[in-house]
Amino acid sequence: MRVTRRVPRVWGAREEEVRRAYPCDALLAEPEEEWFRAVTVAADRATVFRWLCQLKVAPYSYDLLDNSGRRSPRHLTPGAADLEAGQRVMTIFQLVSFAEDRHMTLLLDDPRGRRLFGTFAVTYAVSEERPGTTRLLAKLVVGGDEGEGVLGRLRRRFLAWGDLLMMRRQLLTLRKLAEGR
Repeated sequence: MRVTRRVPRVWGAREEEVRRAYPCDALLAEPEEEWFRAVTVAADRATVFRWLCQLKVAPYSYDLLDNSGRRSPRHLTPGAADLEAGQRVMTIFQLVSFAEDRHMTLLLDDPRGRRLFGTFAVTYAVSEERPGTTRLLAKLVVGGDEGEGVLGRLRRRFLAWGDLLMMRRQLLTLRKLAEGR
């Protein structure tokens, strides 16, 4: 599969990050596209991962659109870091796998979500860039729907832009919170 190195499919990710393998790579039988979003965070990996666990509680994007107008918490929620495969994350995703302070991998398994967005798997990965600085990267593996044709490909093109807007906001919000600002 070829990765287009431009917006909206790649935002903030470095070439070596795009080439790396991620746990989400094995979740879809025949993915059509890969999308990458990444930010650098001035905080240690454990702190960034702890904020990433907050996705069990809220989406941390545009709350009016994806959190029924409720503000995503600005303080860590007790118990949110207690991860188990099968847990719900951001309502429409299931936690498939995780490695503490390294990654959370999710599969969109909600029937309504799949009708709206198609087939998706995502790995949120945290890696230490240098002491006190972490890379937070999300790789999305996007599946094609059977018989999708022209309309399906057009939908995926619009979804890439929509996802970029939402996930950019999510990653920037998580960065701000992890940095304590």
